Amino acid sequence: MREKKRVDAQLADDAELARRTGDIDAWFELAREGEAIPTEPDSDLAREIRALAEVAEQMESRTMLSGETDPLNAIVTVHPGAGGTESQDWAEMLLRMYLRWAEQQGFKTEMNDYQDGEEAGIKSATFTITGEYAFGLLSGETGVHRLVRISPFDQAKRRHTSFASVYVSPEIDDSIEIDIKPDQIRTDTYRSGGKGGQHVNTTDSAVRITHIPTGIVVQCQNERSQHKNREKAMKMLRSRLYEYELEKKHAATRKIEDSKLDINFGSQIRSYVLQPYRIAKDHRTKVEVGDVDKVLDGYLDPFIRGYLLMKRQGSVPVTAGPDDDLD
Repeated sequence: MREKKRVDAQLADDAELARRTGDIDAWFELAREGEAIPTEPDSDLAREIRALAEVAEQMESRTMLSGETDPLNAIVTVHPGAGGTESQDWAEMLLRMYLRWAEQQGFKTEMNDYQDGEEAGIKSATFTITGEYAFGLLSGETGVHRLVRISPFDQAKRRHTSFASVYVSPEIDDSIEIDIKPDQIRTDTYRSGGKGGQHVNTTDSAVRITHIPTGIVVQCQNERSQHKNREKAMKMLRSRLYEYELEKKHAATRKIEDSKLDINFGSQIRSYVLQPYRIAKDHRTKVEVGDVDKVLDGYLDPFIRGYLLMKRQGSVPVTAGPDDDLD
């Protein structure tokens, strides 16, 4: 059924492309017959051409998603870096950006784990984005993200630089087997937190699972049922272990890149500058978007496309994992 849905989407894309090119052909057919056609930037013809270019770019991006895990759902984890409230607020802004992007793509989202910051923002958040090629599209978002702005928490109105890390892994389904032995995991339960009222859970329903051989830790507290939280946490663990093994296979290639650039604040993948000028710039692909507010509202298409083009050209970008030290 998943493959059928994918093929149906491809056929729909092909039909959309044929319709749009047909509409533009009609304009030029009128021109060949001697009729005047509008050439202004805001004319119907100009809008049709821009829309066709956008559809063509989206289809080209899909052709670059040929990895085994690219069609899968994505599990996204956001952690603030050093800086307390400032970086926690930035982490929440990133969380909102990805949730808005998913909404614009027509994808579904589900929060798996959410920890409020002490004064504002978040200490961490993990959520699942469900949709075709969600992981393939977001795989390039893994890494350190940098924000420069006038701090809303600084009474002196000074400019601050904040960091947060994003880690994206594929949600591994039953078609890919991950062998997890019971004696290799440790399960801890605890009382899930919240903002009070109906959000407070009076039972130890939250689950934290540690994979002892690798040290990978996952946790889930979204559901009131401990069983459901454990089931989701195991799914997250399988995804993380798959990505862990995949990274080991790519170790030889990554050694070359790692020798060129260390994973630290000097090697953030993207900067979002709100002061003294306004721009969002990806440091790997050199893609820049002047409307940074639009980017923070979920407009990630230029960065996603730039990353996919870079991958197709054979570049192997360096990225940080979810547990890398951001201090």
